[in-house]
This record gives sequence, C-alpha cells and structure tokens, in this order.
Amino acid sequence: MPKIKIGSHVKMAGKEMFLGSVKEAESYGANVLMLYTGAPQNTVRKEIEALNIEAGWEYAKKAGIEEIVVHAPYIINLGNTVKPETFELGVAFLEKEIKRTAAMGSRILVLHPGSHVGAGIEAGIGQIIKGLNRALDENEDDVYIALETMAGKGSEMGSAFEELRMIYDGVHKRDRLRVCFDTCHVNDAGYALVEDYEGVLQQFDKAIGLEQIAAIHVNDSMNPCGSHKDRHANIGEGCIGFAVLKRIVHDERFARVPKILETPWICAEGSNEKTIPPYKEEIAMLLE
Repeated sequence: MPKIKIGSHVKMAGKEMFLGSVKEAESYGANVLMLYTGAPQNTVRKEIEALNIEAGWEYAKKAGIEEIVVHAPYIINLGNTVKPETFELGVAFLEKEIKRTAAMGSRILVLHPGSHVGAGIEAGIGQIIKGLNRALDENEDDVYIALETMAGKGSEMGSAFEELRMIYDGVHKRDRLRVCFDTCHVNDAGYALVEDYEGVLQQFDKAIGLEQIAAIHVNDSMNPCGSHKDRHANIGEGCIGFAVLKRIVHDERFARVPKILETPWICAEGSNEKTIPPYKEEIAMLLE
C-alpha cells in the first residue's frame, strides 16, 4: 500500500504565508495539508504574488509534502435563490478561488454545496447547478471542485448522497466535480458509519462512486448519528470513535486520497482557552 496521505487544516497568514503553512504541517508530521486562501468568513484576499507560493513549495518538497488541498470560504452560497446578490457574489468569488487554487499548485478545491435558505431542496440544487456551470464553463484551470458531504443543519444541501448525485447530473463539466467525504458530517447526516461502515460506503458508491472521493475530512463527532449538528470532536473522543476513523484512514481504496483533520484545538492544563493544536498526536495515533 502507498504511504498514507494525512495532514490537517493549517493557517496561511503573516509574512511567510504559504511557506508558514508548510512549516506548520511539517511540525505535525503531515505529508499533505489543507488551507484557506484567506479568512473563511470573508472575501478579503491577498494578491497571488503575495502568497509566497514558490518558497512554500521549495520547502514542501524537502519536507516530503507533495500535495495540498484548498478549501473555499463559507461565505460562498451557490444555493441561494432568495438573494440574487449573494448568489452572484458566490459565483464570482468561486471563479477567483479556482484560479487561486491552480496558482497554489493544488488540484482540489473543497466547496460546501450551499443552503436553500427556505426555498426548498429542488430550487436550491437547481441554483447550485447554475452556479457551478457558470463558474466552470468558462474556466480551463486543471482544478476539481470537491463538493463536501454536509451534516444537514439548517437548510444546507449535500447531506444526502443523492443530493450530490443530482448536482453531478446537472453540471455540464461533471468531470471537474469530485467529493470531499467528511466523517463527522456523514455521521451527523444519518449514515451509520459506526454500525455499518461498508454499507455506508456501498450507498455512496451506488449514488456517486467511491472513485469520486478526492479528499476525506477525518473528524470525530460530538453528536450521535442523525443529529444534523456538525460539531467536530477530537479523534476517539466522539460518537464515531477511534476504530472507525482509523479504518477509513487505512482503507486501501482511499490510499491516494488526502486525509485532512479538522479536529478542535485543545486547552492547556488549567486553562479554558483552546490554544494547542492536536494534530501531531492525532496523526501519530491514526498511523499506528
């Protein structure tokens, strides 16, 4: 089996930007990483020239990091039919993020499919398809949009595998689509990963195809199956548990798929502030 690709979400900030991201990933013992090109809650972005990409990759190669994943910001909501300005902003920003992802040397841009904000799933999915077609039809960059499996909180779409299939079916360039499989979200959406790991993967395979999984978010869940809550827990400390998460990390079908931890930071002894990243220890645990 090839070397397991595993890492975590890392920051990209300060003077070093991408170089700093790579150094952080190296300190965790990671060989892949995921980052946002700026704050996930807003559209403020530095120019591509200021991201320190060349120096970052030079360091990455020496550190054994050969692949990165980019995550699109949460503010993109392609499913919004209620506020046209929100949809238009989302499409325009997604087009820019595809170009930034390509410039970063990544082929995977993870995207939350979107929320219908009360208009209903059918209208929302139609709007997502419209937005993806606009963003992809005029774009030739060699980047996949990896639609993330969602927990189903509020009006967000993509918690059912069949909803992702519907998006695939409507997109002109569906060969540019992939899926980011989030273990916490799949659990919270109601898929019984703990009791029926193989059954859940078979359901996914039937709806979309396991070969479409381009990234896996490895997260435990604070809440039981079907809760639709989306609260990540540290590895082995939630309702999914260590055994299932280790199983997916070591599953040979996903040998070439980057596994990314997004687990919560932890508190120093005697403190209530979460200041310590858990990734070095959690990566080591999962690789044992």
